[in-house]
Amino acid sequence: MWTIPNQITLFRIILIPIFVIIFYLPLSWSHFGAFAVFWLAAISDILDGYLARKLNQSSAFGAFIDPVADKLMVVVALVMIAQDYHSWLISVAAIIMIAREVFISALREFMSSRGKRDIIAVSNMGKYKTAAQMLGIMGLIWQPDYDIPLILFYFPHEILNVLSYGFYFIATVLTVVTLVNYFRAAWPELKDV
Repeated sequence: MWTIPNQITLFRIILIPIFVIIFYLPLSWSHFGAFAVFWLAAISDILDGYLARKLNQSSAFGAFIDPVADKLMVVVALVMIAQDYHSWLISVAAIIMIAREVFISALREFMSSRGKRDIIAVSNMGKYKTAAQMLGIMGLIWQPDYDIPLILFYFPHEILNVLSYGFYFIATVLTVVTLVNYFRAAWPELKDV
């Protein structure tokens, strides 16, 4: 149970309250700090999966706790973004993404109980959704109001903000598309219940 990948996953869960506290600190850098914590959590998600495969340390506990940690961090971030922006578009997109996560988790549990979980295994489209979602959430958490210094030039913050909204809404569209695809794949089992 205490494999390196599982320890990294548990670290990601510990990052959640740290993320929330930093986000709400009344400091000029709080949003950047929350972005950095969220980025660290996203990187740790990639790292724990890689290490589980590389070190041959996959476990039933890891298979359970990794998606829980991912969903907790994303749901917390979506709720905070929706509250922070006071925009119905941001909030509706967050509700769609959260509802999809709940539905797919229940659907995977149902399909596992029928011995058919592989039918709704994570697809490439699901991976694209996750990538767009992470990029959109990180940008919306940060919300820089200054140009970002890069190696040889400054990246205009307005472009970063547009990209953040773009990735967030691409993630919303892919959320709906993957929900429909997973539901369609599971339908033969669902209709026999």
